[in-house]
Amino acid sequence: MSKTKKFILNENEMPTHWYNIMADMPNKPLPPLHPGTKQPVGPQDLAPLFPMELIKQEVSMEQYIEIPEEVRDIYRLWRPSPLYRAFQLEKALDTPAKIYYKYEGGSYAGSHKPNTAIPQAYYNYKEGVKKITTETGAGQWGSALSYACHHFGMQCQVYMVKISYEQKPYRKFLMNTWGAEVIASPSMLTNAGRQILAKDPNSPGSLGIAISEAVEVAAMNDDTKYSLGSVLNHVLLHQTIIGEESLKQMAMAGDYPDVVLGCFGGGSNFAGISFSFIRENLLKGKKTRIVAVEPASCPKLTRGVFQYDFGDTVGMTPLIPMYTLGHDWIPASIHAGGLRYHGAGAIVSQLLKDKLIEAVSVRQLKTFEAGVLFARTEGIIPAPESSHAIAAAIHEANLAKEEGKQRTILINLSGNGIIDLPSFDKYLNGGLEDYVISDDEIAASTSKLEKLI
Repeated sequence: MSKTKKFILNENEMPTHWYNIMADMPNKPLPPLHPGTKQPVGPQDLAPLFPMELIKQEVSMEQYIEIPEEVRDIYRLWRPSPLYRAFQLEKALDTPAKIYYKYEGGSYAGSHKPNTAIPQAYYNYKEGVKKITTETGAGQWGSALSYACHHFGMQCQVYMVKISYEQKPYRKFLMNTWGAEVIASPSMLTNAGRQILAKDPNSPGSLGIAISEAVEVAAMNDDTKYSLGSVLNHVLLHQTIIGEESLKQMAMAGDYPDVVLGCFGGGSNFAGISFSFIRENLLKGKKTRIVAVEPASCPKLTRGVFQYDFGDTVGMTPLIPMYTLGHDWIPASIHAGGLRYHGAGAIVSQLLKDKLIEAVSVRQLKTFEAGVLFARTEGIIPAPESSHAIAAAIHEANLAKEEGKQRTILINLSGNGIIDLPSFDKYLNGGLEDYVISDDEIAASTSKLEKLI
């Protein structure tokens, strides 16, 4: 292979279509259900929240959906993103494994989130929407949508999980700079927020609570729509540009992954890197292992139950068939705020149920250990979320060494950690700790779910 470790496509090689894995899944996910009637949700039920073009994408069975030229024009600000071979990390591990990483940290928001923020804002703009509400965990999604809304001349209101609002003030500054209003969640501005604060005035918040607040505002205002940064089918669809590029770049490297790894919160960056390779497994007989890596403190895929559950805490969203820890469960205040979500999207949940993907969990201290090693070898400080995938890659590389077998590993480095430096400082000074949820906590939370499956 070439002596360089960087593989980058020319601008004219950027994919022109997103890949829709729904077309090729052997078992389609169960339909979302109306929270009141428990009947399958129709387009009219989603219309108060989403523009019709996104609703069509949410239920589409077309294998490929064209990326609008206006969206591709903005993508070109940072896409195609580079693929790197992690030679220095391999050397430090003394492993026969080859480790590649797709680097999404070069976007304006420093993460993969603009891949869906731009098209979501575009489709809302085309339908005359004036304002978009959303939630954000670590702030990367809120940052991505803030700029996207500003670009298309729309207002953006972001409900940011309170613990991240306090831990990551620079994300708030980014959003404010791009013109967004940022509110710590739970807040006193919504019925959902007031309900949560009445029960727990010191609530650290959660993505589920922030979703409840943002959905409530959108549902009550005709000129406002809601936008989600993960979980839903159309969001995962937009992220598949990552995997489509990666396939071309792995071919440039003359290699192909034995295992593909992505950190997992709601599923967006994991879907982005993995769905194209799952297609190759399904349609071309490839044998790549696909592994979702989640925090041990929020283990819905590895220890949750498969059941219909709300996407939010209060119960305003449709019921989604998912692996879940229960919608009213509040995750521990780990620094990988983007992974602090109680459930998994319907597509990823079905893929796991059908054993087409695997899932593992990693403790917080192990992820920061991996992130520091990566920074010291490859020079990029990874986001705490992305460090979960790095930790799993290191584990796979060490297994290859123990077994004396070559193994090609591909990870999605979904964001940089420049704005997360205080958390690295806390780790380096011994200020972080591991959180592991108990079986009793999981049972107490999931036992409250209505058994619809």
